Amino acid sequence: MTLTPENTTEPDQGEGVSPRVAAGLRDAMDRLLAGRSQRTYGRLIKDNLWKEADVSRATMNRAYRILAEWNARVAECGGFTPGEARKNDELTRLRKKLMGRTRECTELQHQLDAAATAIAALHHDNTLLRQELDRAGNLVTLDARRAQP
Repeated sequence: MTLTPENTTEPDQGEGVSPRVAAGLRDAMDRLLAGRSQRTYGRLIKDNLWKEADVSRATMNRAYRILAEWNARVAECGGFTPGEARKNDELTRLRKKLMGRTRECTELQHQLDAAATAIAALHHDNTLLRQELDRAGNLVTLDARRAQP
């Protein structure tokens, strides 16, 4: 019987691990990068790669080409799964919206403070005018003394 690369368990000299393990690591890498992890919580770290591939850490470490590919692909996506990237984008959008609303509330608070100050000044002036009016004497309406047409 001749061993083909698909059914051999001998390490491939180019990969450092058997083709079956290499395929499992690549499948695990694809699942993690797509945000569809099956055995882990999905964070893009090597610890999750070997757990997702259901191999030992030492076996994963022997697959140096796959690890180089992992490092490159994780760097491409900034270390975030598509779901994490969407959440981060949404958080950024919501933070910008919150900053705008906070700025708007601050402006409205300044307007409210200015209006309260103006109202207090008008109330004070009104009180002073009423006191001055009381000191000056009684007011007599002129309506009764005007000629009636």
